[in-house]
Amino acid sequence: MTITPTPPHWKHRLYTIVFEADTRAGRLFDQVLIAAIVVSLVVVVLDSVESISRRHHSALTLLEWGFTLLFTMEYIARLLCTPRPLRFVFSFFGIVDLLAILPTYLALLMPELHALIDVRVLRLLRIFRIFKLTQYFAEYTYLARALAASRRKILVFLSVVLMAVMVLGTLMYVIEGPENGFTSIPVAIYWGITTMTTVGFGDITPKTDLGRLVASIMMLMGWGVLAVPTGIVTAEMVGARGQTAPVTTRTCKECLTEGLGSGDVFCRQCGSKLHAYETDSPTAGS
Repeated sequence: MTITPTPPHWKHRLYTIVFEADTRAGRLFDQVLIAAIVVSLVVVVLDSVESISRRHHSALTLLEWGFTLLFTMEYIARLLCTPRPLRFVFSFFGIVDLLAILPTYLALLMPELHALIDVRVLRLLRIFRIFKLTQYFAEYTYLARALAASRRKILVFLSVVLMAVMVLGTLMYVIEGPENGFTSIPVAIYWGITTMTTVGFGDITPKTDLGRLVASIMMLMGWGVLAVPTGIVTAEMVGARGQTAPVTTRTCKECLTEGLGSGDVFCRQCGSKLHAYETDSPTAGS
């Protein structure tokens, strides 16, 4: 007797499409979404140009409402298929998704808030969803792991840099004094930060020979300041690439952790039991 498998629940199918990208439908959904985000940003930019906005105001407004309704339906779909909607609402992408659609509705209900409509440019943050596409997700995962692994080293390094800036900035305050523009220690520290980072606005400059010597030392130190964090992250990225575990866009329904392994049974972040993994690849685990 052959037992026909029960078809997946519609929420499970919808969740697989909107939160994951390892199936044909999921990839197509993300590709259409990314295209809509890019085109909607073009509309926002064109609307900010006064001459274009006057000439094509009706068309731009129609397009804006079309994209707003599209993103609204996508936001509702994510809420419907997520077991914990509030967790998604207060997640990073949940807040960005809400801010992408809210200004248009607020401007309609309260015209005095029309200035808030420029917040639509936050849709640019939604382009990070491109990393959910399989061909980019591995690189995204390597970078995320490298940044997470190097955060303590970078924090220690920045602490040392901050102490050096405070000491040398205070020294410059003593050497140069208010008569040369160093009116307080905070101003001297500001000068030290701009010098150490090799920005050098030039609004405050040392006038004494000793002050120029200290400034020269800080400029040379600035090269090292820029190089060290890059080396730390690069070393961690090399280590992350050495991990051969397959990378997927599989997502935990409970905590929304991404990049779970195809063979994982429980979420490594919250311990929840994972749903069956679906992919178009015939070699993927179930």
